[in-house]
Amino acid sequence: MAPCQVRVPIDSDGDIIIARQKGRALAIELGFSPTDVVRIATAISELARNVLSYAASGEIRLEALNSRNRSGLSIVASDRGPGIADIEQAMQDAYSTSGGMGLGLPGVRRLMDEFTIESTVGEGTTVSATKWCRR
Repeated sequence: MAPCQVRVPIDSDGDIIIARQKGRALAIELGFSPTDVVRIATAISELARNVLSYAASGEIRLEALNSRNRSGLSIVASDRGPGIADIEQAMQDAYSTSGGMGLGLPGVRRLMDEFTIESTVGEGTTVSATKWCRR
C-alpha cells in the first residue's frame, strides 16, 4: 500500500477508536482545519460503527488525495454484511433498523463533501466519502 493510504480492519469497538485516531492524524497532517478534523473523525466513527453493528466486521480505508491543486481525504468503509435493501430509505434522517437515532449515514453525508453508497443484499456494502481541504 502507498504510504498515504491506511487500512484499519474493523472487528471490535477498539478498532473504531484506532480508525478514528488514524483518520485524525492524517487529516491534521494534510492541513485540515480543527473543525474539519472533527468532522472527519466523526464520519469515520459513524462508518466504522455501522460496519461493526450491521456486518460484525469489515474495514476502513483512509487515503490522502491530491487533485487539481487541492488535497483531500478519502474514507472507504466496506463490509461483507447483509447489505442495504433500500438505500434511499437508509439515507432518510431518523431512519434506523438498529433502534438508534438514525443519524449515521445521513450525518456522514452532511459532514463530507462527496458521498456514495454501493450495496448488494447478501453481499455487503461500501460507503465512500471524501472531504476536501479548504486553504
